[in-house]
Amino acid sequence: MTQLSSQLQKEYVQLKSEIERYSRLYYVEDNPGISDAEFDQLFDRLLEIEKQYPELVTSDSPSQRVGVTPSAKFRPVKHRIPMLSLQKVTSAEEFAEFDLRVSKGLETEDDIEYAIEPKLDGLAVELVYENGLLVTGSTRGDGHTGENITPNLRTIRSIPLRLSDEAAQKYPLLEVRGEVIIRRSDFEKLNHRLEREGLVPLANPRNGAAGSLRQLDPSITASRPLIFYAYGISETDLNNIATQTEAMTWLRSEGFRINEHLATANGPAEVETQFEQLEEFRPDLDYEIDGMVIKVNRFTDQNILGQIARAPRWAVAWKFAAETAETILEDVEFSVGRTGVVTPVAKLKPVRVGGVTVSNASLHNEDQLKQLDMRKGDTVVIRRAGDVIPEVVEVIIEKRPSRAQKIRFPSQCPSCSEPIVRSEGDAAWRCLNIACPAQVEARLFHFSSKPGFDIEGLGGKLAAQLIDTGLVSDPADLFFLTKEQLLPLERIADTKAQNLLDNIRRSRQIELPRLLYALGIIGVGESVAELLAAEFGIFEAIESASIETIEAVDGIGPVIARNIVNYLSQKATRKMIIKLRGGGVEFAPYTTASQTGSLDGKTFVITGKLSQPRNYFKQLIEKAGGKVTGTISAKTDYLLCGTDAGSKLTKATKLGVAIIDEQQLADLLPN
Repeated sequence: MTQLSSQLQKEYVQLKSEIERYSRLYYVEDNPGISDAEFDQLFDRLLEIEKQYPELVTSDSPSQRVGVTPSAKFRPVKHRIPMLSLQKVTSAEEFAEFDLRVSKGLETEDDIEYAIEPKLDGLAVELVYENGLLVTGSTRGDGHTGENITPNLRTIRSIPLRLSDEAAQKYPLLEVRGEVIIRRSDFEKLNHRLEREGLVPLANPRNGAAGSLRQLDPSITASRPLIFYAYGISETDLNNIATQTEAMTWLRSEGFRINEHLATANGPAEVETQFEQLEEFRPDLDYEIDGMVIKVNRFTDQNILGQIARAPRWAVAWKFAAETAETILEDVEFSVGRTGVVTPVAKLKPVRVGGVTVSNASLHNEDQLKQLDMRKGDTVVIRRAGDVIPEVVEVIIEKRPSRAQKIRFPSQCPSCSEPIVRSEGDAAWRCLNIACPAQVEARLFHFSSKPGFDIEGLGGKLAAQLIDTGLVSDPADLFFLTKEQLLPLERIADTKAQNLLDNIRRSRQIELPRLLYALGIIGVGESVAELLAAEFGIFEAIESASIETIEAVDGIGPVIARNIVNYLSQKATRKMIIKLRGGGVEFAPYTTASQTGSLDGKTFVITGKLSQPRNYFKQLIEKAGGKVTGTISAKTDYLLCGTDAGSKLTKATKLGVAIIDEQQLADLLPN
């Protein structure tokens, strides 16, 4: 055995430290510091050293772990059977070596039958069903202990809350494992919605899924388009299930979503063909994948092969090459959105990444700038995150020119030169000047968009002209424009001016939800605007409501409630509302086609464990004309209470709210 040099020992210690740090960024903070390819290089080097010097391996080596310590924000959950990581290969030659090891382990010369499917890029979770009911859902964590995120997982519609009676009887304990993802199309829509609501968009679908699942407020998770794909069961000796593909087929029959590209392949040649085909249609998939998962199909063979410390011997991940490219950072510009958020944007020397020419890339916020230590003239690594949003993932310090200029986040707004501020706990810097030209332009565009006043013909260029010429200082000024004022503007002829004025006139008759959306209150998108309109009916009631009153509306939390009250209490807002009324905008009452029945006008809150999912009882109540909210107040008529009820029961008792069980609810419902 060769003697370990001090230099190699120092490298090994540093590798362990770096891998642990990046693992924590990735798994706990949902903020990967490097690309998957770079992380794999670090890990491969660690394994190489440990293979050469096995005496170095201790229990705290990253090679002996699956992940990292779970976040203290959630209760820990011990996995009955560890959730192992997978070995990886990156070429046909490496997979052939894996196949040879499997053949030797099974003592056979026949082709091995493998189950194969795309490797989804999301967050791995485990669902535990007892007697057919979902009782616990958790993250993988360190593979042995995960985080209890059961309330959040229950919000995902693709996760069955109850299995069939036959399944419950046959398998009183069933542990299902899978991946939670956000589809590409849903991710784009979600980011558009977040931007419209003045919130910071998500970095990529994988981080979006992980961050959505690890929210302390399940209502935030429920608002995100999450999908669960089952990829297996933890046991490999369940009655009447002999193979991975049989297990997946059975899970599908129980209401789980499984990947549509699940298949089998015999021997390395067929696996290679399937991998090449997957690479070809990868761009057409509506979800992120980073390779192919290949498992020995028969459970008896899996049991024979067993596992090493951190991975099974019967499965491997064949990963795609990373889609990254190097280019030069030419500059960083700072843009201002309608809510005043100042966002850095990297200006790059154009480069092809994943078949697309990229010249701009997302930098998200000041923290990312500091973390990357980015400077003008740097050589940077660009990745098309999710094959959609280009982002800077690394600065190559070794290639930094001697005169590279540091990038400083501005202390003043790039648009109006007013000071910008960053509130405690907020990742974003904001300009608080409501008259800031960039904000006014963005608000004007938002105000006139289709979900708002829907003023056709008012695009970004015209909005900029209206602001630059002083014709519009806030959206209410639109309703006082004349043709004489419009005609001198660039590219505005008589017909175009008249069409715009006609569209503005028609928009004066607007429903309350669209009016509320158009105001651009942070957090008030289309769905929240609908909730407010349905609850209060008239704008004046919302205008005079307290934070507590708005927060009591089911589906609206304290942050959004505070945003609404703060916005409507500002002098500039009150002035604009008066101007809108003066311009002929109709603040008409809003009514919904409510159902009538035995519970007409009654308000319910539901708490505790019940025999059916809460949504089942919610539908029963609403069908009978009642309303279900999420917060107990003096206006609540009934609390439908199951077992293990908490603070809502205490508050209902204090307020004298009628407390009923399922049978008493049934007595209130029509026969």
